Amino acid sequence: MKASGGCHCRAVRFSAVLPAAPVPALDCNCSVCSMTGFLHIIVPHADFTLEQGAEALTSYRFGSGAAEHLFCSVCGVKSFYQPRSHPEAWSVNAHCLDAPVKLAIAAFDGRNWEKAKVALDGH
Repeated sequence: MKASGGCHCRAVRFSAVLPAAPVPALDCNCSVCSMTGFLHIIVPHADFTLEQGAEALTSYRFGSGAAEHLFCSVCGVKSFYQPRSHPEAWSVNAHCLDAPVKLAIAAFDGRNWEKAKVALDGH
């Protein structure tokens, strides 16, 4: 299913191909996701297109620096970013989609990232 979305001021816009509903989503409890209310839909790089706003994005890294958190420099919304947990994909914020989609939400214990990543990968 094709979806579109972006930030609050619409400076940043994207489109993505999502799996059939219910779309898998991760609800992470790490500090940044908890504070921003980010709800993750993992989209392979090949299924994501930044339609506009590359110049409006600003980057923030913390901790290991592996994740690149991308925010709109105009309105401050993080509609997608490069997650540490899925280096081959973008994480799209379900709250930033233009139209709601039916989600299958699973908890992700980002406060204990290493253990949660092992559980996510099934190792």
